[in-house]
Amino acid sequence: MEEANASSSGPVRGECLCMGAGPQATAILKTISLGPATEHFRNSRIEFLKGLRSLIDSRIEKLQRVEPQKGTSVPVD
Repeated sequence: MEEANASSSGPVRGECLCMGAGPQATAILKTISLGPATEHFRNSRIEFLKGLRSLIDSRIEKLQRVEPQKGTSVPVD
């Protein structure tokens, strides 16, 4: 029963392949002033999101196109 509770509480530090380095790297980068690089990374995120929006818009357009009706109408007696 204790093993089930331990595994359901979430990952333990060290289980991940990064060995907990991800959150530590994020904390370090938040304290460092990157100057002009900060603006570049911000603009990069914006362009990435605009690219996703473009992909979504094209998919919506494709789904909204009215497909020509296939086949012919045949009168039934």
